[in-house]
Amino acid sequence: MDPVITSLLDTDVYKFTMLQTFLHRFPAATGEYRFACRSGERQPLTSFAEEIGRQVDHLCTLRFRPEELEYLSGLRYIKPDLVDYLDLFQFRRRFIRVEANDGKLSIVARGPLMHVMLFEIFVLAIVSEVNFSQFDRAACYAEGRQRLAAKIAQLRAFESRPPRRNPYVFFEFGTRRRATREWHDEVVRTLAAEVPGLFRGTSNVDMARRHGLVPIGTMAHEYLQAHQAFGYRLRDFQRAAFDNWVQEYRGDLGTALTDVVGLEAFLRDFDLYFAKLFDGLRQDSGDPAWWGERVLEHYARLRVDASTKMLTFSDALDFPKTFALYDRFADRAKVGFGIGTNLTNDMGVSALNIVMKIVRCNDQPVCKISDSPGKVMCDDEKFLGYLRQVFEQPG
Repeated sequence: MDPVITSLLDTDVYKFTMLQTFLHRFPAATGEYRFACRSGERQPLTSFAEEIGRQVDHLCTLRFRPEELEYLSGLRYIKPDLVDYLDLFQFRRRFIRVEANDGKLSIVARGPLMHVMLFEIFVLAIVSEVNFSQFDRAACYAEGRQRLAAKIAQLRAFESRPPRRNPYVFFEFGTRRRATREWHDEVVRTLAAEVPGLFRGTSNVDMARRHGLVPIGTMAHEYLQAHQAFGYRLRDFQRAAFDNWVQEYRGDLGTALTDVVGLEAFLRDFDLYFAKLFDGLRQDSGDPAWWGERVLEHYARLRVDASTKMLTFSDALDFPKTFALYDRFADRAKVGFGIGTNLTNDMGVSALNIVMKIVRCNDQPVCKISDSPGKVMCDDEKFLGYLRQVFEQPG
C-alpha cells in the first residue's frame, strides 16, 4: 500500500495552535494518547495492525519542507519559535506502539506532550484509509461523487433562498475519518470551485495551503484536558486554559470549546470576562438546538450582544441538520458549521467512528465529560468520579 501520509502539514490547524501554547507555557509536559474505535468493523482492525504499523514507520521518516514552514510562518498567529521547533521536528517511533491486543487494535502514544500530541490526526487518517482499502475503490468513488453532487445541489438550492440576518457558512473538518487522502482532496477542491460563497475553509493545513483556503480551527478537547494536570486547582482548570489562550493569541483564534466537562459547567466558568474576549463558541456534543439556546440565554444574562458572536456547530453534521440550525439561530447570532465524515467519508460504506484521545498528562489521569455520554473517555474511574463531583455532573 502506498504511503497514506506524505506531508506533515496534512493535519488539522488546531494541532499547531495548541502546540504553540504548550511550547510557551508547558514545554516539559508529558502525555499519553490512546486509540479507540466506537463503531462496529466489517473486518476486525486487528487484521490491519501490521500495515498500520508500516504506515506509522513511514510517518516517522517525514520532515517539514521549507515551503510548508514558510506557509506556517505566514499565518499571523504562528510565532517564529514554533516554526523553528517544527523545522527540527521528526516523529520518533519509540513513542508510539501499534499492536493487536486481546482481539482489538491497540495504539498508544506516550512521551513528551509536544511530540506525541501530533500523532493523533495522522494515526486516525492512517487507520481510516487502511480500513477503506478492503472496499471496491472505483465503486466507492463513483458513489461518493454522486453523493457530493447531491449535496452541492442542496447547497445551491438553499443559497437561492432569501437571506437571513447572517450568512450561511460551512467548513470542512474531515481529516481524521476520511476515506482516502485523494478523496479528501477532491472534496475540498470541488467545494471550493462549486460553492465558494458558502464554503469558507478547511481544518486541514496542507489543503488550505494548496487550494488557497483559510485554515479553520482553534482548540480541541486535549488542550483543556491537559490543564487538569498542569498544577491548577481542578475546579479552575477551564478558566486557566482560557486565560492562557487569551494571553497567547491576544484576540486571534477566539473560539472556545464548551464540552470538556459539560455545557452547564462550562457556562459557570465562562463569565463576562471571557464572554467579551472570545468571538464565539463551538459545539461538539449533545443536542445542538438545546446547546444554542442555552448559549444565547447565557449571553443575554451577561448582557452581551449575541449578534456579534459566532456559534459553530461541529458534531456529526450533515447539510439538512445545518439548514435547520441555521434557520433557528441565524437571526440571533452568527453561525458556522464544521462538517467532517459526511463530506470526506460518505461513499456508500460505513465509516469508522474512531478517536485517539489524551488519557494522561504529567503522569496524571485526565478526562472529558461530554454532553454525549458515549464520548466519555477516561482510564481512571476514581478520577472521573472526582471530576464529576467537582463540576456537579451526573454519573
